Amino acid sequence: MKRLVLFILLLIPLNVFAKDVVTLDKCIDGDTASFSINGNVQKVRFIAINAPEYTSKIEQFGKEASEYTCNKLTNANIIELEYDPKSDLKDKYDRVLAWVYVDNSLLQKELVENGYAEVAYVYDDYLYINDLCSIQEKTYNNKIGIWSNDKRQIGYCRNHKNIFNDEFDYNFIVNNMIYILILILLFCLFIIIVVGVSHGSKKNRKSRSKTRC
Repeated sequence: MKRLVLFILLLIPLNVFAKDVVTLDKCIDGDTASFSINGNVQKVRFIAINAPEYTSKIEQFGKEASEYTCNKLTNANIIELEYDPKSDLKDKYDRVLAWVYVDNSLLQKELVENGYAEVAYVYDDYLYINDLCSIQEKTYNNKIGIWSNDKRQIGYCRNHKNIFNDEFDYNFIVNNMIYILILILLFCLFIIIVVGVSHGSKKNRKSRSKTRC
């Protein structure tokens, strides 16, 4: 029984939600920053979004986006990077592509929600795209931030099709995978215990029957 439990535990991918805890090296702009990752300083491009420029050229809301990102990063207690399984690890400029968490809050979502970035540069079915497009739609309709400009048009999300219907929320499954795995493990342990008790009861009945004979 112990061996079976151990085997089940080994089957669970403990690194499903593994993230790199990093430290801020320096702010760059609204969608890029430099971090120390496992002791190596690297530029990180926030995957799946694009914020207005505020480096080589200045664009509307570029300053606000840059200041928002820098303020969140410099005041964070913990910064984590999550790498999307459907994306390349780096872009053509050798920048790491990652989802950025600031104190357990996804920074990409915050930037889109506040109108400081749009969903862009999406080349596959990335982890949180459905959520980002839903948030962007509300931001667009309310003309927040970059969407206050009536001439600006939605890019990627306009053509985005959620291939998962309402009955099967892929992002929910992914985000709660660890809890689902725990439930599966508990169910398996329950079955093992029930089978063990049942088997033990049968042995006891047989033993009593032999004793009577």
